Amino acid sequence: MLKYFSANWVFPVSANPIENGTVAVHPNGEIEEIFTEEEILKLNVAVTKYAGVIVPGFINTHCHLELSHLLGRIPEHTGLVEFVQSIIKGRQSDAEEVNLAMEKADQQMFDNGIVAIGDISNQISSKAVKEKSKIYYHTFVEAMGFNPERADAIMAHANGVKDEFTPLRATVVPHAPYSVSPALFNLINEAAEKEKAFISIHNQETTNENAFFENKTGGFLELYKFLGLDISFFQPSGKTSLQTWLPYIKKQKTLLVHNTVSSKADVDFAKQKHSNLYWCLCPKANLYIENQLPDIDLLTKENVKITLGTDSLASNHQLNILSEMRTLQEHKQVNFEKLLQWATLNGAEFLEMDGQFGTIEKGKKPGLNLIQLSADFIIESDQVTKLI
Repeated sequence: MLKYFSANWVFPVSANPIENGTVAVHPNGEIEEIFTEEEILKLNVAVTKYAGVIVPGFINTHCHLELSHLLGRIPEHTGLVEFVQSIIKGRQSDAEEVNLAMEKADQQMFDNGIVAIGDISNQISSKAVKEKSKIYYHTFVEAMGFNPERADAIMAHANGVKDEFTPLRATVVPHAPYSVSPALFNLINEAAEKEKAFISIHNQETTNENAFFENKTGGFLELYKFLGLDISFFQPSGKTSLQTWLPYIKKQKTLLVHNTVSSKADVDFAKQKHSNLYWCLCPKANLYIENQLPDIDLLTKENVKITLGTDSLASNHQLNILSEMRTLQEHKQVNFEKLLQWATLNGAEFLEMDGQFGTIEKGKKPGLNLIQLSADFIIESDQVTKLI
């Protein structure tokens, strides 16, 4: 038997918003139809009416579930270099504590209306939680190693972790430009092309990242010293981080995560060199770590494809895509409909799940969220009510 959900507005994403619209849904969550106010009155069916706005389930394209136990343990505004050191020092903890934290975080994301996640993993610890979850996960297994001589061994280890995630979907991806050698980049690219896999990478989170590649200066030198790594072999490219590493990824669909200090020159370079890029924004994590946001005006003006992520509870107080949207609206005055596309359809497209998620359309099972907006579509609350 169909259920009928109505609200002040329905935002299908794939079509114009419908005032006082109604969504007809099968018990399994599949959308049957969307009706206007006039159309539903003619049907004479029982409709559940809500105050608020109905939108599709949210897509979180960047999360670190396995870091959930670090909630509140790392101070804010330390900068990325010190933050990374804190992660390394604190990520090993009691296995039961880690697992309970992941379960709690997974439930929090479900309650916050998130239906699909691109999740970063360095080990197999999150598999059990993902297998039981009501959320769809695609796991990005990070390969890390700046010494080119260890590229083969690092790739073999990452492939081993990826295989352990079977039957869940997983792919091997580079961690960040400053932690992946050209040799390792090439191995990752070769595997991605062979498997027709998409890629995720942390990109330009701090000015230190650009400084390292441009002239081998900045805070990353302290990071390598902390790690005990000899990087005497490294020669700076004289170019920004993105302009140095992007040519190693030839054509595979790639998600650039954070982009805090990406410039117009970087965006122009990226558009010229790669035709299938998505740019993920994690605003609350950017503010938590660097107290800085990307140039949102630049990215929207350049019409790049944008998605949203929460990052981890090590760098965020909650895992809530609506909260990320609200932060961008408050700080950058981004139009709600644009934010909604970033939070739904674009993310679903990147994860290649837009046949199911991302829009409210007949035949899809996108989930339905109820949120609260003002009369001029300003997000009034982080609270999400899951309707299905």
